[in-house]
Amino acid sequence: MPFQTRSSRTRQSTVLLVGIMVLILTIVAVMAAVLLANGTKETSMQLLQWKGRGTTKNLQEVILGRCYNYITTVNPELRDKDCQKIWETMQKAFIYKNPCNITTEDYQPLLDLASHTIPCNKSLFWSKTNDLVHRYTKTNHNFLTLEDTLLGYIADGVSWCGNPFSPGINYESCPKWSECESNPSSVYWKMASKMFAEGACGVVQVMLNGSIDAGAFRSNSIFGSVEIFNLDPDKVSTVQIWLMQNIGGPPSESCTGRSITRLKSILEERNLSVSCEDNYRPVQLLQCASDPDHADCTLCPNSVQ
Repeated sequence: MPFQTRSSRTRQSTVLLVGIMVLILTIVAVMAAVLLANGTKETSMQLLQWKGRGTTKNLQEVILGRCYNYITTVNPELRDKDCQKIWETMQKAFIYKNPCNITTEDYQPLLDLASHTIPCNKSLFWSKTNDLVHRYTKTNHNFLTLEDTLLGYIADGVSWCGNPFSPGINYESCPKWSECESNPSSVYWKMASKMFAEGACGVVQVMLNGSIDAGAFRSNSIFGSVEIFNLDPDKVSTVQIWLMQNIGGPPSESCTGRSITRLKSILEERNLSVSCEDNYRPVQLLQCASDPDHADCTLCPNSVQ
């Protein structure tokens, strides 16, 4: 009988051991399945593709280099700005975040660090004249565009966006403005544009393209949707419109055109004085540098003393 008792205990121990092993294997299998599911989800998030170009390579070095150049060469009056802090604050605004969920609160600390005043009568706004307006400000230092400020200078032509998973930055693709409104670039430029407009004073200029079939003034542009509504009538005395035609045309719109008339009406409703000039001569002469023999570049007889 003792032999049977030991045998029975042995069988019970074996059954218990097998049960424990099955339990352990089940737990391991469940954990593996969970980890695999999470890994698949993470991979799918990392591989999510947008239509825009990815974050600029060596973004940190680009931002820091531009910042140091700006405060030492372009505008030494801002030499007390902390470029390292500016970069760290900018990075914190988007890194490890969904690139379609960026808020104004994310960027506010950066704007507080990098903002600076613009002298009165020097603010120059633009729409669809990117190349021309910046060629002009490089030769005529009496005017400054947003891209000539510290915030604009460090980010001009640069792309950046985050990713919820490591390494926290997406170098493959970023959302275009049309894909989601609250993407890092869109929020940044809208906030910077708003601040630039709020700081304008005296006589301000805006350079528009009169050779666009859809009209020189577009209400959905940054200028049309953000900047004109943040000009302070108590600080801005006049808005001067420079309506530039491409050399050789086509002259799709003049200062009496439909979209310019609409722009004038919006500004006047905000108690802002408005003037408009077709083909502002100093800018047109800059256009003529690449085609001096064109008929559009001939000086009018009565302009020669």
